[in-house]
Amino acid sequence: MLAVEFDGELKVSEVPLAPIPSGEVRIEMLMSGICNTDLEICRGYMNYRGILGHEFVGIVSECGADIPRAEAERWLGQRVVGEINCGCGKCRLCLGGDTRHCQQRTTLGIDRRPGTFAQCFNLPVANLYEVPDNISNSQAIFAEPLAAAWNILEQVHVQPNSKVLILGDGKLGQLTAQVLRLTACDLTVVGKHSEKLQLLQKQNIKTALLPEWREDLGELSAYDLAVEATGSAEGLDLVLRSVRPRGTVVVKSTVADRLSLDFSAIVVREINIVGSRCGRFAPALRSLEMGLIDTAPLLEGVYPLSDAVEAFAQAQQGKLKVALVP
Repeated sequence: MLAVEFDGELKVSEVPLAPIPSGEVRIEMLMSGICNTDLEICRGYMNYRGILGHEFVGIVSECGADIPRAEAERWLGQRVVGEINCGCGKCRLCLGGDTRHCQQRTTLGIDRRPGTFAQCFNLPVANLYEVPDNISNSQAIFAEPLAAAWNILEQVHVQPNSKVLILGDGKLGQLTAQVLRLTACDLTVVGKHSEKLQLLQKQNIKTALLPEWREDLGELSAYDLAVEATGSAEGLDLVLRSVRPRGTVVVKSTVADRLSLDFSAIVVREINIVGSRCGRFAPALRSLEMGLIDTAPLLEGVYPLSDAVEAFAQAQQGKLKVALVP
């Protein structure tokens, strides 16, 4: 099958079709989105080598021999998305339902598990979610990053009178803004790109360009909550400076660069720092099904797998979302 691999450089290759492991199914990829994490892997993040990709929608084409017949009949032919973390199923965390933090987990296209930039890939049946009929493929590929955005509301209580900052106008910042605006909080999104900020302005979300906002940062350091979604090393320093004493910073970015922090300022101002990664898919799919999230303006390019190198080049140039199809 055709697949997009990273082995120190990005390439499109013919690779063998992998056997289906115990408890898993084979999925034929319909569409798969390029994430900032994929770009960071190409810069050295996680030292991953293999098939990239984790944001997907696909069709279940085959079930492992050990999948019970009734369950196999349920999934075969279904259009699905899926959780990207695959736990061991035996540890305390997995048995408690928290496979996302299993110490032995593999992660789709990120850590010791071949990803979705391929004609077919495998995933545990326990990770699957059916895609409602009224959600298109181009919407469904946003289920994973949208779940990550919804995860913030599971970790932090946001009230209608909360003063909230999102730093970053990329795809994650855009989705996070659409989720947090549903709380009716006092929300501002800061970014570098006026054309991206205009997408949020059309939804009556306040925005500011980074250079002007940074100049006034001393006066603006009064946010109750600040979300770092820049995908850059400098973003964390800016959000730490933006929150009030005892404010909360949510860190969403995964970057290959090492960060240096002024921990004395964090201690003196008693800043709460919350790491936030993957989220549950059910709220993401429900919000798409209800039409609460508009993903249409975010998809800026679709390429066949064979043109993946060009697709990655477009994503690296700042396109909001670039996707691959078989």
